[in-house]
Amino acid sequence: MTIAETILPRAQPYRVLPGFGPTLGLTVFFLSLIVIAPLGALFAKASGLGPREIAALLLTPRVAAAFRVSFGIAFAAAVVNGFIGLLVAWVLVRYEFPGRRLLDAMVDLPFALPTAVAGIALASLYADTGWVGGLLAPLGIDVAFTPLGIYVALLFIGLPYVIRTVQPVLADLEPEAEDAALTLGASGSQTFRRVVVPPLLPAVLTGIALAFARGVGEYGSVIFIAGNMPGVSEIVPLLIVVRLEQFDYAGASVLAVAMLVASFAGLLLVNLLQAWSRRRHGG
Repeated sequence: MTIAETILPRAQPYRVLPGFGPTLGLTVFFLSLIVIAPLGALFAKASGLGPREIAALLLTPRVAAAFRVSFGIAFAAAVVNGFIGLLVAWVLVRYEFPGRRLLDAMVDLPFALPTAVAGIALASLYADTGWVGGLLAPLGIDVAFTPLGIYVALLFIGLPYVIRTVQPVLADLEPEAEDAALTLGASGSQTFRRVVVPPLLPAVLTGIALAFARGVGEYGSVIFIAGNMPGVSEIVPLLIVVRLEQFDYAGASVLAVAMLVASFAGLLLVNLLQAWSRRRHGG
């Protein structure tokens, strides 16, 4: 220890916020108030039914079909949004063209647009008398009031999650690595697969997970274009609303808990894939 260190007091690290104890206490308090308490109340309400009643409810054909529609279409839309979102983010980051800032601002439109407004607009656009639906109807393709309409709605509301997740990661990638790969004789496809995709893959998976989670629970933009036919185009959130209107709060809670558990399992799987991707590519 030097003489200066002996005489002068050791400088304490500067903290903008209070120490660990107060911040941890506030964190636990707000998480408990906003997240844990409502979820605990939901589980408590669902426990009003016994295991046999819960199994009988979840295994009814109408409920099982609604889960297949909600989770199957949400997953399919999220995967496609992964590819489309990567392409749009690439264009917005790597190219300069007139109207780029306007296009970039329009990406956030599904965030700001009320879901009911989005549903009415999509239903009007893709109905048989709409601009797009009128062109598809002679080809025998019905979008509005079919499961395909749900797919279109989930594409619309999920795309910004992928774009906004991938965009900053893509902007941080150095083009010099791609130039070096091309200089060393790699083709464009090889450069994309081995240089660009590895650092982008965790971000793409995160965007897909966010789009999937949003799509599973989406209600407002779907009910106007789905048709809501039991066993065909009925979604689980609509069943929950139907149960609530019938004052079956325990049944609605059971459906909500089942959606919560299934969504959490899907997000956990995506997180495991992200961790595997980072370990494989040394990230």
